[in-house]
Amino acid sequence: MTSKKITLAQAADALHLKVLCGSEKLTRGIGGGYTSDLLSDVIAHAKKDDIWITLQIHSNIVAVAVLKEIAGVIFVNGREPDDETVKKAQDEGIPLLTSTLTAYELSGKLYELGIHGQR
Repeated sequence: MTSKKITLAQAADALHLKVLCGSEKLTRGIGGGYTSDLLSDVIAHAKKDDIWITLQIHSNIVAVAVLKEIAGVIFVNGREPDDETVKKAQDEGIPLLTSTLTAYELSGKLYELGIHGQR
């Protein structure tokens, strides 16, 4: 199953996501999606251009996103990282967004938009 190539901006608009940083990178296409809170799992399985859904808000998520060339990170349950993490993500060119939805709900809505996990 392949994902429909929509941009971060289109996903943010459709799902009412709050952009924390990286607004200049929202034209990037999303290749797929990955939902996990375990960093080693994301390192092992996420793919380049995935949108990553997590509740982890510490600065290590930025390093993992850079390593895996993640399109952007969406925090769930209304969680927001501290200013240091946001600055690190901005410096590394990783868009950070947040949603009030749960990981389950957000994953389903992204899937409905045509963003799938396997490709």
